[in-house]
Amino acid sequence: MSHRFVHENRPGRVVFAAGARSRLPEEIDRLGLHRLIVVCTPGHAGLAAELAAPLGERIADLHPHATMHVPAAIAAKAVARARETGADGCLAIGGGSAIGLAKAVAKDTGLPIVAVPTTYAGSEMTPIWGLTADGRKTTGRDPRVLPSVVVYDPELTTTLPPALSVTSGMNALAHAAEALYAPDGSPIHTLVAAESARALADALPRVAADPHDTDARSDALYGAWLAGSVLGATTMSLHHKLCHILGGTFDLPHAETHTAVLPHVLAFNLPAAPAARTALETALGTTEPASRLFHLARGLGADMSLTALGMPEDGVETVVSQALAAPYANPRPVTEAAIRHLLGRALSGVAPA
Repeated sequence: MSHRFVHENRPGRVVFAAGARSRLPEEIDRLGLHRLIVVCTPGHAGLAAELAAPLGERIADLHPHATMHVPAAIAAKAVARARETGADGCLAIGGGSAIGLAKAVAKDTGLPIVAVPTTYAGSEMTPIWGLTADGRKTTGRDPRVLPSVVVYDPELTTTLPPALSVTSGMNALAHAAEALYAPDGSPIHTLVAAESARALADALPRVAADPHDTDARSDALYGAWLAGSVLGATTMSLHHKLCHILGGTFDLPHAETHTAVLPHVLAFNLPAAPAARTALETALGTTEPASRLFHLARGLGADMSLTALGMPEDGVETVVSQALAAPYANPRPVTEAAIRHLLGRALSGVAPA
């Protein structure tokens, strides 16, 4: 076959091991950083303090104010704090909320980020930032927001509750799935995305069965790392567009929304993306990838209904108008009828058609 593609590797260093958190001081020394602002959610303040303790004098401030979807006002406060403390780097500990806040700081200040993920969000591998203001989420790409070092320690994910582990893992799987039909994918992206989907689908039932199984946690985090790397390198399509609108407009929970929407988008897109379909069939060991992911998530306790997650019935109009307002790459033309059908099924939580 004749290949045509452009492939670009993202810079950045990844340290992956059980217990890798003990290497934080040497990684920070390696970057030559002396005054770090540490960002996390209020719920992770204890963990952040524990991980920051060995860094001693190098911690300029602990800022535990990250929240979902990176509200612009919260981002502005963190930027101001980084400037006040004379920080020369930003240490993000947590999931997408913490890493998103660190990116907002980096975008405005140029500070390098060291990320220690505790979920499967994948944001730590991307140059994509997001900010929410007035009920709308704006995203963009900026090489300055790509973390300089990511420290993956599967032991830090064992406290992620099984339910959240499942939806966080499905959120990662969505990055891999959409990378498989991205217009700017390459053969390497395809291999990485397929391996990510395989690893996550295999690991999530094991994580749900025993949240303290470090091997299962390691496999899930490995899958999430791969998913994040293709999320950062390719253009996402209809699934991510819809989830951004749903999250930014109705403040729906991020990972849970991705979990509920993904099977329906795949049922719509895969017939028009035969190579992606074949890759997912092989990775998931099924001839029906969309249905397999729906039943996998539901079987592990995920709520597959957008209504149950808090979306109002009359919200469909808003989503349809926003989704049709800005064109974006997708394997199939996105029509009003398609979005209504897809959202209707996701609202009620029935299997994809």
